[in-house]
Amino acid sequence: MIERLKIIEERYNYLEKELMRPEVYNDYKKMTTLSKEKTSLENIVNASKELKSLIEDIETAKEMAHDPEMSEFAHAEIEELNLKREKLEENITIMLLPKDPNDDKNVIMEIRGAAGGDEGNIFAGDLFRMYSKYAESNKWKLEITNEIEGESGGYSIIEFILSGDNVYSKLKYESGSHRVQRVPATESQGRVHTSTATVLVMPETEDVEVELLDKDLKIDVCRSSGAGGQSVNTSDSAVRVTHIPTGLMVYCQVERSQIKNKERALTILKSRLYDLKQKEQEAAVGADRKSKIGTGDRSEKIRTYNYPQNRLTDHRINYTVMHLDKIMEGDLGDLIDALITEDQKLKMGVKDGE
Repeated sequence: MIERLKIIEERYNYLEKELMRPEVYNDYKKMTTLSKEKTSLENIVNASKELKSLIEDIETAKEMAHDPEMSEFAHAEIEELNLKREKLEENITIMLLPKDPNDDKNVIMEIRGAAGGDEGNIFAGDLFRMYSKYAESNKWKLEITNEIEGESGGYSIIEFILSGDNVYSKLKYESGSHRVQRVPATESQGRVHTSTATVLVMPETEDVEVELLDKDLKIDVCRSSGAGGQSVNTSDSAVRVTHIPTGLMVYCQVERSQIKNKERALTILKSRLYDLKQKEQEAAVGADRKSKIGTGDRSEKIRTYNYPQNRLTDHRINYTVMHLDKIMEGDLGDLIDALITEDQKLKMGVKDGE
């Protein structure tokens, strides 16, 4: 650990010097890249300095322990400092874990009503509201790219982009089937029904990661329809892009400009292709699913929202809370922290109970 921290500190000091050079300062792209890397190392460097200070304090306390008059105080100090060092080293170990290269990216999300008909669509709308409130609390920007409302409310499908700091790192565990248990508004006998909505989370890709060839694309323009289309359905502004080799299709109708809708549709298509490529690579190498929290597949049942008991359970990490009402208002912080912590344990090879 000490050797790795030394290398990171050397890199950090090098970046500080580089950012002071006029030729770098005047190169916006290079300056942005180096600044971003420097920022990503700051927490580790600060922790490294704190660890060095703790080690020095422990050595000083050990020297004091040789003095009969200071021995009792020194031993108590050594015990306290060792506890701090142990905790700090645990935190540094987590910081040194391989970072998901997508963590800093924005995300493209898709929520669909699934089993349960109208109630599934209504629940999809509830999930969208939950994520919207969570995004607002994190000061993320939300842009809807496509939406088709359900006949009784909610959405049969809603697609949107969330932009901000570390969005994918927080939401990457949300892909899968979300199950709701409650009495639907249309239920006259008061019986609890089970319905589902599916969530798909994809990192927004950059041009260098996915190449789209014109010969592989079929682009159609048409009138916007459904919710959100009232202001644009007087012209052919909606765009549907089909990727011929894979059959993937993306539809975008939110913008008034056909050009902007096309740009958004291509961005979403790139993310879908990137996500597909990742899944194919994992399957090809026989990825060890024990090292991940869930597969990220839309079909995997990851969570149950039980309204009668005000209970939420995440089945992947056996996490249960009895304040579903707060969760649905966007209070996802503790749940997401629990998922991140469990993911870190898996990466460190820590078993339950350790």
